[in-house]
Amino acid sequence: MKALVYNGPRDVAVKDVPDAKIEKPTDVLVKITTTNICGSDLHMYEGRTDVKQGQILGHENLGVVIDAGSAVERVKVGDRVCLPFNISCGVCENCDRGLTGFCLIANPGRAGAAYGYSQMGPYSGGQAELLRVPYADFNCLVLPPGAEEKENDYVLLSDIFPTGYHATELARMRVGDSVVIYGAGPVGLMAAYSAIIKGASKVMVVDTHKDRLALAEKIGAIPIDNSDESAVDQVLSLTGKKGADCGCECVGYQCCDHTGKEVPNLTMNNLVKTVRATGGIGVVGVFMPKDPGGADELAKRGQIAFDFGKFFSKGQHMATGQTNVKAYNRLLCKLIAAGKASPSVIISHQLPLDKAPEGYANFDARKDGWTKVVLKTGA
Repeated sequence: MKALVYNGPRDVAVKDVPDAKIEKPTDVLVKITTTNICGSDLHMYEGRTDVKQGQILGHENLGVVIDAGSAVERVKVGDRVCLPFNISCGVCENCDRGLTGFCLIANPGRAGAAYGYSQMGPYSGGQAELLRVPYADFNCLVLPPGAEEKENDYVLLSDIFPTGYHATELARMRVGDSVVIYGAGPVGLMAAYSAIIKGASKVMVVDTHKDRLALAEKIGAIPIDNSDESAVDQVLSLTGKKGADCGCECVGYQCCDHTGKEVPNLTMNNLVKTVRATGGIGVVGVFMPKDPGGADELAKRGQIAFDFGKFFSKGQHMATGQTNVKAYNRLLCKLIAAGKASPSVIISHQLPLDKAPEGYANFDARKDGWTKVVLKTGA
């Protein structure tokens, strides 16, 4: 099969590799039809993780089941399925509590597993023609009839739509709240979209990229341009100097200031400044335990200089971590099926799989207009 393989920093290529296959009775084999390039894929692409050469990338996957193991009962050959990026067993203590992003069995020795990602288990990614799906009855979201027509919407259920929604849940957003979101990348846009769906009174999105801010405005949010480092003042002005009721961090450890210099603690400390006293902060931007390419010695150890004193004195609360996709994907799927949500509004480019290296290069360069890239393996 053809698959997108990591060769080294900023070096990926589509190669012929051995076909994915069923390895256990609980597996299914999926022919991938749509798979996405995620912002967190760029951490590996840039050499900021310990991902191994030869790894097949891709954790945002959708396709058709073409074979099933003997123990699979619910999922059938021919089903069109969207796959949570979390691989979860469904029976461990965390999965039993709905915390499928922190499965204790799928990746022995670590809480959490995923397709094609550094330290997330021995699983190949789905930027390929075929994908093995473990624990298939639990992990596969079987899509409704006619899903092909909205495939670009449904594929976003694999990660970024639930992740954006999760950010608002971590921040304990309620109907009528004002929300400030740092980052107008795909996850930040989905957090804004989710906040609007959930009934926020005001949604403010902070970034420096004008094309992404234009998309934030298109979906109904207030764009806050931080090109002149005025975002904190702008948010406070829009909230009567009190700050937003809650806020979401959707950038992560590679956050940059208006000059493009990496400042890993910038968004976190600005959230403390721009969320009101006793307000909530939800953090879904990726922060790594170690980052050899970090901007300073703290960052290299996976640490930041956080304004904890101000956070404490304002009585704020914070929750963090990757989303438990299965907690949200069925409900969000129903919204798409009913025409109540169209998250594909953020997709900017649709490329065949053999153009994936071009997609990575342009997305990594943050070129104007390159907001979200989907790959079509059959194109």
